[in-house]
Amino acid sequence: MRLVTLRPARHAAAAAAALLTIACLAAPALRAQTKGASTGAAAPNTLSAAEKAAGWTLLFDGKTTNGWRGFNADSFPAAGWVVEDGALKKLGKGEKPGSGGDVISADSYSNFELALDWKLSPGGNSGLKYLIAEPADHKGRSGVGYEMQILDDERHPDAKEGVNGNRTAGSLYDLIAPSARAAKPVGEWNTVRLVVNGDHVEHWLNGQRVVQFEIGSPEMKALIAKSKYKDIKGFGDATSGHILLQDHGDEVWFRNIKLRKLTPGVKTP
Repeated sequence: MRLVTLRPARHAAAAAAALLTIACLAAPALRAQTKGASTGAAAPNTLSAAEKAAGWTLLFDGKTTNGWRGFNADSFPAAGWVVEDGALKKLGKGEKPGSGGDVISADSYSNFELALDWKLSPGGNSGLKYLIAEPADHKGRSGVGYEMQILDDERHPDAKEGVNGNRTAGSLYDLIAPSARAAKPVGEWNTVRLVVNGDHVEHWLNGQRVVQFEIGSPEMKALIAKSKYKDIKGFGDATSGHILLQDHGDEVWFRNIKLRKLTPGVKTP
């Protein structure tokens, strides 16, 4: 019997050639898979085809302050707020002279679903208010109305104020505590869904419904009567108004602000 021995160099060259052939054949499929993964979700401050079909519209384009103005003002604040890295940012104390005050949507809304992302600096405090009016006798730069609390629960003292957690992140501020602590660690983006459908209101935070109530119900009137709002005539009665982003003096970012109108009485998915 004659033994045949492969030379090491020739064997290595053949193996390398085979691997190169496999890589070339796999490359197109890998590129297609990567492309599909990168386009699976809409980029920040954009709408997917499905969202457009469902009636969503952007309230913030990630580049300008179009569609927003100061509370009790005709234009957007000249100081205190900036557009930075695709987010509407409230500057913190000491970052820039002057306080911007609250900012509101140019339009008023009733029967809607709102979605947005927010994140805070350590110890931060802000709020998402809705159904906000601008009474003729109210001259300040801070709107009053229902508020979904935005807070660093671990560091800000307001989390321990109020009753049973009704000033923590996601709460209906000073009225209803969230059913779960759903906020992410400070510095991470949180996703909000706010539903106002007729008299029915829901707060959602990071995929969890944490608050629901009925505007004008006996239960809500009783809560208001025990709250910091008890002496504000007509508080909580509105079913239409502006969206408001609060200036509480702390650094906070907002993005992906979008809204769709709802048909009264028709439940959302």
